[in-house]
Amino acid sequence: MKLLLVDDDATLTAALRRGLTAEGFTVEVAADGPDGVWRGREGGYDLILLDIMLPGANGFRVCAELRRAGVRTPILMLTAKDGDLDEAEALDTGADDYLRKPFSFPVLVARIHALLRRAALGDPAPLQVGNLRVDVRARRAMHGDAEVALTAREFQLLTFLVRRSGRVVSKRDILAGVWEDGYEGDPNVVEVYVARLRRKLGASPAIETLRGIGYRLGP
Repeated sequence: MKLLLVDDDATLTAALRRGLTAEGFTVEVAADGPDGVWRGREGGYDLILLDIMLPGANGFRVCAELRRAGVRTPILMLTAKDGDLDEAEALDTGADDYLRKPFSFPVLVARIHALLRRAALGDPAPLQVGNLRVDVRARRAMHGDAEVALTAREFQLLTFLVRRSGRVVSKRDILAGVWEDGYEGDPNVVEVYVARLRRKLGASPAIETLRGIGYRLGP
């Protein structure tokens, strides 16, 4: 599971990242509101942890912008602010849950798991491009009537491309969205996995290469 943590408190984010990584999550960090909006729209996360007090744009605005953009990722708001009005505003702008600082780390993890379970039960209909159908909840890809055997990473990459079908995505976008933030391995790993998907999917839907720009999945 891939989480986005949007918070400008470097000490807190470092501690949470270590703890959540130990719990088996991949955690990426945005330190201000605009970066949180950009990553939330492009990163393909399973859940967003969002602080309210942020530079650039507060958490209420970030949450509202993500929901207006059609992002359905569960959002758990974190804040040092107190009061029912703040909680009500968080929920009204589209947050799924609200947790006040300081909080217990086990409680945070329990809230995350609860939101992920709720999201799994309410996943949207399978994604489809041409004769390719991807069921994110069931972790299955169907090409026509045949199931496509994919590794976990291949499935992540395919889902990332299908969710952005018709749009050009750069290698950097793919590394940030499918691998972890700050990936330091060989960036050509993207080309390797795209080639694997092409072999397994055939000519339709096509994964088009735009040299020097990125890739685009289309019917």
